[in-house]
Amino acid sequence: MNPAPEPFDPAAEAGRATDAILHDTLHGTSRGVVVDSPPGAGKSTLVVNAALRLAGAGRPLMIVAQTNAQVDDLVLRLAEKDPSLPVGRLHSSDPDPYDRALDDLEQVRKSAKAGDLAGLDVVISTAAKWAHVSGTDPWPHAIVDEAYQMRSDGLLAVAGLFERALFVGDPGQLDPFSIVGAEQWAGLSHDPSASAVTTLLAHNPQLPQHRLPVSWRLPASAAPLVSDAFYPYTRFRSGTDHGDRTLRFGVPSDGSGPDRVIDEAAMSGWGLLELPARHTPRTDPEAVRAVASVVRRLLDRGGATTSERTTDPVPLTADRIAVGTAHRDQAAAVRSALAELGVTGVTVDTANRLQGREYDVTVMLHPLSGRPDATAFHLETGRLCVLASRHRHACIVVCRAGVAELLDDHPSTEPVQLGVTVKFPDGWEAMQHTWDVWSNHRVPMRT
Repeated sequence: MNPAPEPFDPAAEAGRATDAILHDTLHGTSRGVVVDSPPGAGKSTLVVNAALRLAGAGRPLMIVAQTNAQVDDLVLRLAEKDPSLPVGRLHSSDPDPYDRALDDLEQVRKSAKAGDLAGLDVVISTAAKWAHVSGTDPWPHAIVDEAYQMRSDGLLAVAGLFERALFVGDPGQLDPFSIVGAEQWAGLSHDPSASAVTTLLAHNPQLPQHRLPVSWRLPASAAPLVSDAFYPYTRFRSGTDHGDRTLRFGVPSDGSGPDRVIDEAAMSGWGLLELPARHTPRTDPEAVRAVASVVRRLLDRGGATTSERTTDPVPLTADRIAVGTAHRDQAAAVRSALAELGVTGVTVDTANRLQGREYDVTVMLHPLSGRPDATAFHLETGRLCVLASRHRHACIVVCRAGVAELLDDHPSTEPVQLGVTVKFPDGWEAMQHTWDVWSNHRVPMRT
């Protein structure tokens, strides 16, 4: 008789993965180490720990992030972890180039010139700023954060600044953004629109590759679906089990569609509020009102959460709720509808701008809701992945009926391009998989 398998210990699994990553980073001989991370697996924690270990070993390093907000967050995290560590914040010459909270940190030196920060243990800036740095000796080490959001031409622009690098990112997120069409480069050995990691591994397949196996954000109700739909080759588990987190409301349901879908999501982790099938404008007024009504009721019903962080109930406040959309005009319409209902403080934004952020409850306007067709934009795998993976407790999807039929009528017809790595799973398959699961949590919107 085979012995029973040992129970899954998320902390131990994550610890072993982190130890292996840090070993290759500090003691390996390869010029690069790649780490794939699912949503909420602790990318920033890994970056901070690796930076502290390198600096503690007397190895100065540069850190490359993709946005100023990411840079400032890393500076604050490093300062919190080791208040004695000298850190340089390389910034632009804009009037307000960094978070003013950094001014309160004596160990953080800020400058628009890399030369002013020479000799510091750690210097952090955006890829765009690093691309304009020249005339300095190469750093022994670099850490590239959110490396899948970095275009390969961005990596080429900074590659001469360091000798070895740790690349950390989430392969399931949105591909790097480009303001021009990239079809003319498709299949070339150096496609500037491809992600830095994709191009790096295409030319250096021997580089050590690791993955973080645990999501500390996604609850046990969400991790299986997100893993199966978006990370079939790099599966992960939730760091918590069923029952470790609860979402409860002090005010009972009034029987409306928004209240019933809230109760379904509180119980199961997912809820689908389904409006009647109809082709609509992109800023579908009924769907927008439904989203706003769900948010209003989330606040009116006196929600509270418990989790592994604390057994004492924590109020579900506006700053712990987010609404995600595919388009900016949809987000603007939702903000307007929320304002009419007297709701303030709730984050409402597109998937692009919600990347890397975390909330207790999210409300998603489905990218295919009310559409007559399924375009490549709306079938983008990363967009749906971001929208479905920002929550710690529950995600509520608002959508018009007919998505399954829409997908059947509009199969993926994107042209096959030679030399281009096929992204798997594709958006059509991910849409089908998630819709099949969400349909089990369907609540009709009574109009």
